[in-house]
Amino acid sequence: MNEILSIDKRNAVLKTMKTLVKEHADTILDANKIDMDAYAGGDLAMRDRLKVDDAKIDGMVESLRQLSELEDPVGVERFRFTHDNGMQIYNKTASFGTVMIIYESRPDVTIEAGGIAFKSGNKILLKGGKESLNSNLAIVNLWHKALKDNGVSTDWVEYLNYNRTETQAFLENPTQNLDLIVPRGGERLIEFVKLNAKCPVIVSGRGNNFVYIHKNVEATMALDIIVNGKTQKVSGCNAVDKVIIDNDLPNKTQFVNDLIARLESHNVEILGDASLSDYNSVNQIDNDAIWYEEFLDYKIVIGSIENAQTAIEMINKYSGGHSATIVTNDNAVAENFMMAVDCGAVYHNASTRFTDGFEFGLGGELAISTDKLHQRGPIGLQHLVTNKWYVHGNGQIR
Repeated sequence: MNEILSIDKRNAVLKTMKTLVKEHADTILDANKIDMDAYAGGDLAMRDRLKVDDAKIDGMVESLRQLSELEDPVGVERFRFTHDNGMQIYNKTASFGTVMIIYESRPDVTIEAGGIAFKSGNKILLKGGKESLNSNLAIVNLWHKALKDNGVSTDWVEYLNYNRTETQAFLENPTQNLDLIVPRGGERLIEFVKLNAKCPVIVSGRGNNFVYIHKNVEATMALDIIVNGKTQKVSGCNAVDKVIIDNDLPNKTQFVNDLIARLESHNVEILGDASLSDYNSVNQIDNDAIWYEEFLDYKIVIGSIENAQTAIEMINKYSGGHSATIVTNDNAVAENFMMAVDCGAVYHNASTRFTDGFEFGLGGELAISTDKLHQRGPIGLQHLVTNKWYVHGNGQIR
C-alpha cells in the first residue's frame, strides 16, 4: 500500500505539474511531432487523438488547475450510525491503491489519468500505445520532476513501456499489487484486457450515440445539435453516429433536406434507411447491423421512427450505452425519454459532445465508463475511490 499523502502535498504536486507543463510545452510538442511523423496509419480518429497542439496543452494545464482546486475525495463520510451498544460506525471513501490504465494514442490521458489518480490517493500505472511513446515519456518525465520537487516518490506515477506480449504477461501475473484496470480504447483492446486481467476492470466502451428528433421541435436547434455532435470532433467517443427522426415531424422533407445540406458541407458521408430512399445523395443501408457500429469518422446514419417509445427501444437495442439526446419542446416526453434510455448520459436539447469529465466539472476523466459498476459515465476524481467502514468502540463484544 502506498504511503498516505496529505491533501496539501497532493495539491502541491498538481500545482507544480501545471507550472511544468506550461514551461515545457515546447518539449511536449517536439516529442509529439516525432510521434506524428512516425504514425503511418490511415485511422483518422487515431491521428486526431494522437496530435498535441497549443489547445491541447491549454487543456492539460486547465485540467491540472481544476484538479488542484477540487475537494479531497478521500475520507469523505457517506454514512454514520450509532449502534444500540454505543459503537460509532462510519462509512468513508478510501483510495483503491494501485490503478492501471491502458490507452491508445492520447497523450493528454497521461495528464488527466495521472492527475485524477494521484489526487485521489492512488498510484497510477500508465500503459500507453506505441504510437504515442515519445509524447507520453516527455509528460511522465515532468510528472517525476513534479513529484521529486515536492519530496514525493516517483513510484506514484509509473509508465509501463511494454509490448503486447509483456502487457499480457503483466496482466496475468502482476509484479505488484493491482487493484483496478481501466482499458481506454477500441473493442479489441477492451476484450484483450478483460480476457487477461486478474483484477476488476472498468470498461471505457464504445460510443455509437443517437439523436432522436421528436415531432414537437425547433428545427434550427435540432440541426445545430446534430451537426455539432457529428462534426465538432469525429474522433470523440461522444460524437453522434445515428439520427432518428419522428415520422410526424412537421415539414419533415424540408428538415431532412436542410440536414443533408449541412452535413454535406462538412463532407459527412450520409447513409439512410428506406424512408430516405428518394434522396439522391443518401446511400441506402443494406444491413441493420450498421446501427450497432461506432464510426469515429465523417459518417452518419439517418432513419425514421414511429414515436418516442419506439425511439427509446431502438436506442436501447443498438447504442453503446454511452450518450443519447432527445430534441423536443415537450418536457414530459423528454423526461420519459431520459428516464427510459439506458445510457450513461442522457440529454434534452443539447449535444452529446458534452459527455466529458472536464465539461462535467470533474477536472478531466480517467475514462468514460459504459459499465454500471461501480461508476457510469465520466470517471472523475470523486469516482476513483472505494469505501471502507470505521467502527469506534470501548470494549463492545457480540
